[in-house]
This record gives sequence, C-alpha cells and structure tokens, in this order.
Amino acid sequence: MKAIVVRKAGGPEVLSYEDVPTPQVKPGWSLVQVKGFGINHSEIFTRKGLSPSVKFPRILGIECVGVVADSTSDELAVGQKVISIMGEMGRAFDGSYAEYVLLPNEQIYPVQTDLDWSDLAAVPETFYTAFGSLKHLQLKPEDTILIRSGASGVGISALRLIKAKYPDMQVTGSVRSLKKQDVLLDAGYDAVIEDKDGKLQTTEKFSKVLELVGPATLKDTFNHVLPYGIVCNTGELGGQWYMDGFDPISDIHEGALLTSLSSGEVNSQKLNEMLDYIKQYHVEVSPTKVYRLDQVREAHEYLESGHNLGKVVVVN
Repeated sequence: MKAIVVRKAGGPEVLSYEDVPTPQVKPGWSLVQVKGFGINHSEIFTRKGLSPSVKFPRILGIECVGVVADSTSDELAVGQKVISIMGEMGRAFDGSYAEYVLLPNEQIYPVQTDLDWSDLAAVPETFYTAFGSLKHLQLKPEDTILIRSGASGVGISALRLIKAKYPDMQVTGSVRSLKKQDVLLDAGYDAVIEDKDGKLQTTEKFSKVLELVGPATLKDTFNHVLPYGIVCNTGELGGQWYMDGFDPISDIHEGALLTSLSSGEVNSQKLNEMLDYIKQYHVEVSPTKVYRLDQVREAHEYLESGHNLGKVVVVN
C-alpha cells in the first residue's frame, strides 16, 4: 500500500510518499480502508519532533474515515462505514496517512451518514472537537461567544455549528493578524479581535469562550469572561502544553467556570449525535482544501503558511 512515512523529525520535506506493507489484522484489531482524513496541527507538532513519546519511523494521522476491510470483531462488518479519532493512532502506532490503517477495535466507531468522503473527512477531529466543546459550554440563545483562534479548523467548525442553530447569536473570533479580518467576517463571525502577543486587544467580556490557543493564553482569557461565564479549554494551538504561574483562586474571576474536552470522550453514540445535528441544522461541513495522499507535504505547507482557514483534508 501507499503511505506517508516520517523517518526523522523535520519540516514538510520529511513526509515521504512510499510503498509499505499493508498491515495484517491481529487479535483485538481491525483493518480499515482509509477513504479520507484531516490534517491537524498536532500532527505538525509530531512531525517536528515536539511529541516526546513518539518514536520514528512513524506514519502520522490521528483521524480517518473509511470502511472496514478486515476485522476480528463481531461488531464490525466488512464494508461498514466508520470513523476513528484520537487515541494513540499516529503516535504509539501507525496512523491514517495511508491507504489502510490497523486500529484497535474499541477505537473504531460505526456511523450512519450520507456525507461524501471529502465532507465526512472534514468532520471527525474538528467538528467532533467543536461539537463536544460547545456542549460543555452549555450554550443559551442569549450568550455572547468568543472563539479564541477563530480561523482554525475547530474554530470555523464551532462557528458553523453555532450559527446553524442560533443564527442571531453574537460570535466573535480572535486572530493574530487583522489581515484575516474580512475573511473571518465573510465566514460568518460578527466581530474580529486581534490577539497580539497572547493578549486580546479589547476590554470586551463574553459569557462563553472556546479557548483553542490553550495554556499560552488561558490566563488572559479569564480577563474577558463575564461573571459566571464558562471557558472550555480544548486546543493547544499556542504550542504550549502546560501552564506555569496559573493560580485558579486569583486568575479565575467572578465565579467563572473552567472546563475542557478530553480526547477520551469519544464513542459511536456521540459521533452519530453530531452527525444528526449536522443533518438537522444543515451545517456546512465542506473542507477548505482537498488533497491527494501523494500531496500530504503540500497540505502541511499550506496549514503552516498562516493563510489557511478552516479544515484541510486528504481523500484517497
């Protein structure tokens, strides 16, 4: 089979399009024919050698959509449409940047959907992350929302999910460069705020905040939350995994609440709930860019260019 192999940490040039053996099923694992997958910032971190637990060579890819090709589970039928996300795929074992991927049975989730492969490939990591985070934020029609890192894939997904159900809800996106302001407004944001050196360039406060930059800006985010508002820290786009100097007693103000979305919060029921929501509210899920497997290097370059908006996918 064809796959993208990373043999050493580095830039996009280390993503090598190669022939490799197709994995064989083993007890507790099933083979999935990959029909598509999204490109994620965490895979870029891993490619650069910033994931200490990951050893090379490795086939990256933390999500995929496809069909069951061979299985050791009575609950997974050959030809069944499935999604797999998170867990340790692409990290502890080879991931989805390939024509086939071998996955633990408990990490393969059957789904019912009429979405085509490119649209479905845009859904798993970004839309599921956004959908789960918005549930934790307990949205109400009167809320005012800030999405910190509004141009990111999860940010645009969250915007689309919100506006499909609550078209009049005020949603603000933050962005590191106001050069993207018009693009974000065209995408559906009601306002755009500059995020400069980890500080939001505003005194405005919001009832709910989806924090996608992560520990690098979380302390500043709490300066922009209304009393008893909720912050859901989901992303780590700031490149910082942990926080130093954060004092919950002094840094979380006026009864605000902090929650997060764990990568372990995945199951078929929740995935199908999300797909039903997308269908019910006619959520636009189309990716921004679609590449082939032999173009993964170009996909990484685009995602790192700073010009991206929304989700980038690869379709086999």
